[in-house]
Amino acid sequence: MKFLRILLRIILGLLVAILLFLAISVSPNDHTPYQQTDFYSQTTARLAALPGLPIAKTAIRAGWAKANLTPAFTTPTGGYGVRKGKHWTTVADSVWVRAIVFDNGNGPVAMVASDLLITPPTVSDQLRKRLPEIGLSWESVYFGAIHSHNSLGGWAPGLVGNLFSGSYDQRVVDHITNTILAALKQAKADLQPVEIGYKQVNAPEFVYNRLDEKNPVDPFFRLLRLKRADGKTATMVTYPAHATMIDIFSYQYLSRDWPGRVVDGLERETGGFAVFLAGAVGSMGPKGPPTGKDFPLVNQYAANMMARLKPELAQFQTRPDSTLGLLTLPLSLRDPAPRVLGDWRIRPWLFHAVYGDYPSDLKALRIGPALLIGAPCDFSGELLPPLMQAAKQQRLDLMVTSFNGGYVGYITPDAYYEKDAYETRVMNWFGPQNGAYFSEMITGLVRKAGR
Repeated sequence: MKFLRILLRIILGLLVAILLFLAISVSPNDHTPYQQTDFYSQTTARLAALPGLPIAKTAIRAGWAKANLTPAFTTPTGGYGVRKGKHWTTVADSVWVRAIVFDNGNGPVAMVASDLLITPPTVSDQLRKRLPEIGLSWESVYFGAIHSHNSLGGWAPGLVGNLFSGSYDQRVVDHITNTILAALKQAKADLQPVEIGYKQVNAPEFVYNRLDEKNPVDPFFRLLRLKRADGKTATMVTYPAHATMIDIFSYQYLSRDWPGRVVDGLERETGGFAVFLAGAVGSMGPKGPPTGKDFPLVNQYAANMMARLKPELAQFQTRPDSTLGLLTLPLSLRDPAPRVLGDWRIRPWLFHAVYGDYPSDLKALRIGPALLIGAPCDFSGELLPPLMQAAKQQRLDLMVTSFNGGYVGYITPDAYYEKDAYETRVMNWFGPQNGAYFSEMITGLVRKAGR
């Protein structure tokens, strides 16, 4: 009997401990309309206070460069938790940082595209401190990534970071930061006048909607061309399909996946420089050839893309345009709300303990007729049509990219919020109504950057 009494006390103590833990770690979800929240008021006030674009003092000058991001040491292969932090063993193709720096007499602004899964928030923290070393600031640089799931890992501490990028290694953060600074410094040293052109290519055959294949996709390649007087060019391209052609279990390869093949193809076709940034990839998957695995599949998919793009490249028209500017909008967000059961969420303190607490921004980079909007997330292509219409009203060509230096999970249409899917259940980290909230803030930036 004494043994049973002790066992009962132990069980009761465990139950009390579990109930206490649940009481302090989970809570009902918050469905307050976002327009009635403090975070909305804070961000709209910042948006209203943003200045318009400065008046150009000179024609746009631009310089571009790349720096090799492939380290001398191996890292976990970032991208999938199922790989359990295993290190890549083979450099299938080197990874790079590519940078373009612009100036129209008002001081330099820049764009960085890294061959990474995302622009890690840990790297962003370092860059906020170190960009002044090369005459730039966080507010003057636009960031993006190709979103390869076979690139460097080890750049995020905490439970969530370890799941997606493997065990944290400060060397990785330092290496990425130093490589970005090196590419920017080199690009900034070679500014020359450029003409600018934009082209949109409809190519729905390469993308499908992962949430519902019957629903719309964003089908467009969006290309921005810079051309110098000596004929040298830089071509920037976005597309919304995930870079996930390499098999989920193929951890052993360091690779840029299919965007790397497209960049290489663009450079062969144009004889110039090329940059790829992941577009509105949230819920957009790559629709590739029906057979193949890993690099045969990657190569065929990219070859088909280049066959679609090649005739368009020869028809690219450019013209002088001096309009240039970069707006940075710090975002306030609803409290973290990853759901664990039904409509119950973990409390913010627990989320920050396992993920971290990083600032997030929206960025708007105006380059002549084009406006790039950078979002700190996997931003869904289904949200683009009204944003494209808002840009059209401002006579702008809109290019929305993801992974701009913060990361808040997936932002998808609010109609999907209750859907039991990876994008909307596992990767929705900040509660309901964010599709509408982000869209409203982006629309405000479009108007700020308009003509």
